[in-house]
Amino acid sequence: MDRETGRPGTGLRTDPRTPSARVARTPRPRLPQGVPGAPPPPAARRPRRRGLRLSAAVGVGLLLAGGGIVAVDRLGQDRAATPLTPAGRALAAAEAGRPAALADLEALIGERRQRVRREPADRGSWAVLGAALAERAARSGAPGAYTEAERALQRSLAQGGTPDVRALTGLAVLAAARQDWAGAVRWGEAARDRGPGRAAAYRVLLEAYTGTGDAKGADRALERLRKVRPGPVAEVAAAWVHRERGWREDAEATVYDAAARAATPAERAAALSRAGDLAWERGEAETALARYEGALRAEPEHDGAAAGRARALAGLGRSEEALAAWARARAAAPRPGYAVESGELLLALGRSGEAADHFALARHQAAALARDGVRQEQVLGRLEADHGDPAEAVRLMADEHRRHPGPAASGALGWALHKAGRSAEALPRLRAAVKDGPNTAQPAYHLGMAHLALGERGAARRQLTRALRLAPEFSPLHAERARRELAALGEPAWGPPPA
Repeated sequence: MDRETGRPGTGLRTDPRTPSARVARTPRPRLPQGVPGAPPPPAARRPRRRGLRLSAAVGVGLLLAGGGIVAVDRLGQDRAATPLTPAGRALAAAEAGRPAALADLEALIGERRQRVRREPADRGSWAVLGAALAERAARSGAPGAYTEAERALQRSLAQGGTPDVRALTGLAVLAAARQDWAGAVRWGEAARDRGPGRAAAYRVLLEAYTGTGDAKGADRALERLRKVRPGPVAEVAAAWVHRERGWREDAEATVYDAAARAATPAERAAALSRAGDLAWERGEAETALARYEGALRAEPEHDGAAAGRARALAGLGRSEEALAAWARARAAAPRPGYAVESGELLLALGRSGEAADHFALARHQAAALARDGVRQEQVLGRLEADHGDPAEAVRLMADEHRRHPGPAASGALGWALHKAGRSAEALPRLRAAVKDGPNTAQPAYHLGMAHLALGERGAARRQLTRALRLAPEFSPLHAERARRELAALGEPAWGPPPA
């Protein structure tokens, strides 16, 4: 029951008076100097406090933003590795709770493959190999990688005896990468109970509780992560929690502090990429571009930063550069969402034939990932709603909403219903996405278009104007549609906020 309204709650609000909520919201640190793309210090006014409403759309966002998880926290003590080797650096990064460089991760995978060939009953090496493969799967998004990781992790458990905590954590990471949030909770809690002082379990549990809508569990996981492994990785996760609560100034300050304190290029790239996301959502394309490019200088293979750079370039009208950046992101990680976004840019440029090829590629990639156990309802629901069969989008998103209720799934289902001609039925879900989710442009646009379809001109005007004020170029396709509809409503598409 919602304490403020007396209505049944969503299960996603936390009481800000609880100890876990107080721990999650730390005093805003001073913005560090010398971080690429750093803006001036934010204004003193603090946004209204909101309960934790982390959405399932974040998905593995925090895992990827943190550079993934090598679930081998204490393997710096491993007898066969030394921090002087690439494999040893990956183990040392895990010991310190930091993301490993991709090249070092590959070296660790190669080293452990050789070891298990020599010692096939070595359950510890199978656990290390499987955990590293699970991280690579989460970061690369490559079909086949997930199944390979699962086999190695199950091989570790099959050796008998007490389960290796690294294998348990690796299975949690793998489940989260597949968007199997219930499985991620189950394996993550087992890893936490087996090794309560290891950071990796809390990082994956933060994602898993978010996916299942357990806000209190997510708060506890963040609190424990900050205690067992304070530093940039925990602060990147905390920044996204602040963002979801509407504490944007706190989010920005926290993520810049994380970037300044980063001990490795991979850690710095994770913080700067997340900082770019925050700037992009505020409609600051130039600032976002600088942050993403800083992340790519630190880690050229960071696909999230490459995708963010493509969005920023498109928002600045540099379309050909944006298309090249999208190709770079797709090469780094064949995620179907990237093909959808690049296809929408092509569609906005009038290149419908090429756009259709990109949408076909997205469907092909989604099918390959689904065969590897990765759920694809979110991306396919979006694709079908806007560029395919809206009725199929409704089916997909209704299933996703049943499994993972929350603002993101509610908004996606509402948009699918609107596109299927059921705008009145869509309105409550779209309103919930605007009210309960982060204050970003797309949910406002979706709600405005549903109001417009129902002839509610004033409400449509308010929401479409809000979307464009939040981020004037939030989408190469939909932002232009919002401007056209506002012009037809007799209002300017853009202007200064009222005095």
